[in-house]
Amino acid sequence: MTTRGGRSGGSGGSTHAIPGATASAVPAKGRGPVVAALMLGMALAALDGTIVSTAVPQIVGDLGGFSVFSWLFSGYLLAVTVTLPVYGKLSDTFGRKPVLIAGIILFLTGSVLCSVAWNMAALIAFRVFQGLGGGALQGTVQTVAADLYPLKERPKIQAKLSTVWAVSAVAGPAIGGALASYADWRWIFLINLPVGVVALWLIVRHLVEPVRDKPAERPRIDWAGALCVFATGALLLTALVQGGVAWSWLSAPSLGLFAASAALGVVTVVVERRAAEPVIPGWVWRRRSIAAVNLALGALGLLMVAPTVFLPTYAQSVLGLSPIAAGFVLSVMTLSWPVSAALSNRVYTRIGFRDSAVIGIALAALILAAFPLLPFPGHAWQPALIMLALGGALGLFQLPLIIAVQSSVGWSERGTATASVLFCRQVGQSVGAALFGAVANATITGRLASAPVAGLPTDLDSASRALAHPSGLSESAVDYLRRSVATAVDHVYVGAALAAVVALLILLLLAPRRFPVLAEHEAEL
Repeated sequence: MTTRGGRSGGSGGSTHAIPGATASAVPAKGRGPVVAALMLGMALAALDGTIVSTAVPQIVGDLGGFSVFSWLFSGYLLAVTVTLPVYGKLSDTFGRKPVLIAGIILFLTGSVLCSVAWNMAALIAFRVFQGLGGGALQGTVQTVAADLYPLKERPKIQAKLSTVWAVSAVAGPAIGGALASYADWRWIFLINLPVGVVALWLIVRHLVEPVRDKPAERPRIDWAGALCVFATGALLLTALVQGGVAWSWLSAPSLGLFAASAALGVVTVVVERRAAEPVIPGWVWRRRSIAAVNLALGALGLLMVAPTVFLPTYAQSVLGLSPIAAGFVLSVMTLSWPVSAALSNRVYTRIGFRDSAVIGIALAALILAAFPLLPFPGHAWQPALIMLALGGALGLFQLPLIIAVQSSVGWSERGTATASVLFCRQVGQSVGAALFGAVANATITGRLASAPVAGLPTDLDSASRALAHPSGLSESAVDYLRRSVATAVDHVYVGAALAAVVALLILLLLAPRRFPVLAEHEAEL
């Protein structure tokens, strides 16, 4: 991967032949514009969810559809997740640049369509379309970042990308709330246009692909495999997202979706084994190092549900914080994460990728297990301190594993390998949301079955709304309800700690002590 420099008097661009489709990092002078484009592209994806979430009341008030508004997020997440493997394979086959350009164009087109939606059904459909571009952005940005930087310097670009997420976590709700309150909710989608256009121009102007050996045959796209992956993922994620919400877990729709996704999964395996250029090649799971990282980051996605989904509820319902203050309690994790990630190279260059990740996830397990020990009701700084420590631990866990995978493959496999890691993490988040949602609601149901007063809610969402508007509840009922929510969130954090232990065992039992690093990267260690 090379870049075109911005010096006056000429582009200064260059390309180099890459036997077997591998690439080395490029000099720092030419990376600036491309890094800026990657950060802007990541900002599009990072700001999306936080901006939209604050405008939901205005959107529902204008378009209606309160019963299905959650699909504004679920539909987007589904499209991003199921397209990650497809875009990863396409970037390895045709290059990063066309995939990244296509992703930005799809995302911006979806943003424009969302801004003109006339009802909730149209807005959800356009959000899914927007997610098709989001999948290309998330996977390809991470792959290009690995192409640009040598092994020892990769924490620098990862820290910059993580900082984008941190800033988005803080700025997104403020921007979304301001646009919804003082302008119109449709501007939360139109604001993507200037950011995306600048990113697109920088990519077109400055990103130059390496010259690769011309293949003997024209590359064949595995359309059947892509369709199977998309359909299987769509059915599975729909079952996980809607189970226990739109229908019970043991209902016919839930069981039918799980059965259909399992059947399609078998079909996908058969199709992919026969394909000449499969979307999800078998080597992703046959290589011990990549398979272990996929499973470990799947567990990471699962445990991340505790802080990202349930901590805001805890902060508002138990601590009595405002939504903005609750967001800041969570955001401290996104401040320590990039700092830890940026410094992780000082650890993994000395003790190795696996042992660095082992230390990080072991610390994360202890930190998550400490959450239920917080006093009731406690103070805001206490969970904030927990999240600050958790961000530091997870930065040391995740980044060494991603870099290990990217450094164990050549250029022609890096997109697929990176996408497989991100795909497993996204699926883990969906599984975690379903699993921990069931745990929290079961805890609430059990606690409220023996409540001192009748008429209290029976699930976590209803309990949170009742605590936000406690008129009609006695002081003892409010206290009991608050303690019930605290207990439910404590149980979720215990489950998250167990997920961290699972990730730890995966690394210790499956991951190699020393990850295989290609010769082109070994000198960089």
